[in-house]
Amino acid sequence: QVQLVESGGGLVQPGGSLRLSCAAAGSIYSIDIMGWYRQAPGNQREFVATITGGGSTNYADSVKGRFTISRDNAKNTVNLQMNSLKPEDTAVYYCNMYIATPSTWNDYWGQGTQVTVSS
Repeated sequence: QVQLVESGGGLVQPGGSLRLSCAAAGSIYSIDIMGWYRQAPGNQREFVATITGGGSTNYADSVKGRFTISRDNAKNTVNLQMNSLKPEDTAVYYCNMYIATPSTWNDYWGQGTQVTVSS
């Protein structure tokens, strides 16, 4: 059994910063790609950023230069530092990890954390 637990969401003014964290716990053998996705009301879930086990990163064009994804392999965590936040960044943010357990590989999702950017 594997669970992802997110933290760090909240309300912030435009131009402000927030840091999201997501920790995986359970019977984990290895973690490949880690990532963040978001879903605004009325919209489909969309890609934000990913990071591979080797540290290669990929970002959506809308967040490049403002968001930074990082990972701590020893702690099975992924972080998302969000700077220069805009109202259009408002959404529920979900972490995602591709995890190997002793029996198989599976895709896991966090429960979501609300980020609201508003004055």
